[in-house]
Amino acid sequence: MKILGIHADRVWYKVTKKTKIAEPEPIPEDEMLDCVLLFCCVEKSDEVNPEVTVSATVESICVRLGRLKAKRVMLFPYAHLASDLGCPGISQWILKTIQARLSEEGVETKRAAFGWYKEFEIKSKGHPMADFSMSVCPFIGGACEGECCPKKQEHLEIIGQS
Repeated sequence: MKILGIHADRVWYKVTKKTKIAEPEPIPEDEMLDCVLLFCCVEKSDEVNPEVTVSATVESICVRLGRLKAKRVMLFPYAHLASDLGCPGISQWILKTIQARLSEEGVETKRAAFGWYKEFEIKSKGHPMADFSMSVCPFIGGACEGECCPKKQEHLEIIGQS
């Protein structure tokens, strides 16, 4: 899973057009103040072990929120962070489950519509830790710095995608 995070004063979005994989009843417009916006992209390799992906992602997000002293998150599905996208059904399950688990951890969480084009605005806080990226690997169950590449390649060969 790839994540681009922005510590923001305000995030706003409005759905504009559905895609063929759009969830059926999105919240058409929403905003969140004083939050961390997380652009999230579920990758094909996350399908290997979605539960590990969810657990590791939630843990990584909570650590980052602790550093930022933030308690609010807007999850924003964003396919443009990777070229090997996970299938829509599993991707939605992963994002919804991350949302539920963050809520269980006491994080106020919202999720933007999956599979919809969106107009959006961000007002970043602009401090040194306000912008960040994370990669969570289902092969090692945590942040990935490339050490999982042999395992990932082995898996892709097994499923015939190399």
